[in-house]
Amino acid sequence: MMESFALVLVYLVIGSLLRRLPQFPQETGIVLNQYVLFVALPALVLQKIPLLEFSNQLWLPAITPWVLLVVVAGLIILAGKIWHWEKTTVGALLVVLPLGNTSFLGFPMVEAFFGDQALPYAMIYDQAGSFLALATYSTILAAWYNPNAATPTAGQIIKRVLTFPSFVALILALCLKSVTYPAFFSLVLDSLAATLVPVIMIAVGFQFRLQLDNKEAKPLIFALGIKLLFMPLLALGFLSLFHPDPLLLQVVVFEAAMPPMVSAGAIAIGAGLALRLVPALVGLGLLLSFISLPLWYLLLQLYV
Repeated sequence: MMESFALVLVYLVIGSLLRRLPQFPQETGIVLNQYVLFVALPALVLQKIPLLEFSNQLWLPAITPWVLLVVVAGLIILAGKIWHWEKTTVGALLVVLPLGNTSFLGFPMVEAFFGDQALPYAMIYDQAGSFLALATYSTILAAWYNPNAATPTAGQIIKRVLTFPSFVALILALCLKSVTYPAFFSLVLDSLAATLVPVIMIAVGFQFRLQLDNKEAKPLIFALGIKLLFMPLLALGFLSLFHPDPLLLQVVVFEAAMPPMVSAGAIAIGAGLALRLVPALVGLGLLLSFISLPLWYLLLQLYV
């Protein structure tokens, strides 16, 4: 486990170093992200989802992120009223904070700490929870708080979900669950899926930024406390009501502990919401997660 975690850190450092070389343009991180979204992540979904053993508890990874979203959104609105935050600050936190980096960071971390047998649970959490929330909730709220953007129609949102590569791969993988892949096709999937972790973490390292501003200190501290501490605690309490399989519980809580989603941050920035707060929240959250996630792993080992 520690070797896998060390590899993740090495990839992150490599990405950060590459950013300093003139041979790599500023768009490198975006290009690497697109490769992951369109090639490596669908390959991993097609590889791992057919291995999932269906049970009556599989709805838990799908519903937990939505439970967390509702609670966290309520806390953000309440905090905004108590501390009289600007509308753009509240909007930015509503768009970014409920969603974790459950694929780009979550999949490598889940694999590093729990092994590849835990990845199907992480995929359900990400695809049925984080991704759908990004495509619907975050997109609508970003447009709502951005006076210069039109709110997307229901048809546009449905099209965005149904054409997203990893979602298409998820549906295909579920349909092919009882089918044995040809040997060469399995070899192709294995080789492409193996590129996911290094490419993701190099891209994250390449795009990593940390910008702090004293004015944003209170909402930043609030947001980091909610995301890295409160949300996994809430997930643990919610899941404990149903006494799920220990691995399922650990993976879902671990995914809930992921730092804020980079893609949600990009949506908030694109909408002009809290342009100093959002990069600081995403960057510092990522940095702190390399401390908080191992601690959560140790706590979960003791809990189960």
